[in-house]
Amino acid sequence: MSLYTEVRHPRIDSRLLSGPVKVVDQYAQLSEGRFSRLDTWLAVKITAIVGTMLCAYLFTILALISLPSALNTGQLIIIIAWIAQTFLQLVLLPIIIVGQNVQAAAADKRAEQTYEDADAILHHALEIQTHLHAQDIALEALADKLGVEIQAPEERKQ
Repeated sequence: MSLYTEVRHPRIDSRLLSGPVKVVDQYAQLSEGRFSRLDTWLAVKITAIVGTMLCAYLFTILALISLPSALNTGQLIIIIAWIAQTFLQLVLLPIIIVGQNVQAAAADKRAEQTYEDADAILHHALEIQTHLHAQDIALEALADKLGVEIQAPEERKQ
């Protein structure tokens, strides 16, 4: 009989099987059904293309093509509309997506590090349990030599 009985938490096994949660893992959860999976796949592909700085540069060139026409009107409302509706929307969209991709990658990195930290702590806790078990054996051997009976913590409560 040991003084300590390990009760393994079920989350430990499920955590080891699943690994850290990453942004890409969410795509499957968002997609239920054939059309939802297609929609999610298509959205991810389009976002991957539009969310590049190359696309931002191309959209800038595209927006600048219409700038002379907006300026030639001489109307402030047309120039402001060009800035707001053409330039900002076309150029900022891919830049925002690039920023979100960077943030998602950073979140995945943090998730991976947190997972590794939790795994290290779990390993350390298991080593502590092994050490305590060895001490229990040594204490029981000493108690036997001294003729003292050691009770497990649950026996003392009764």
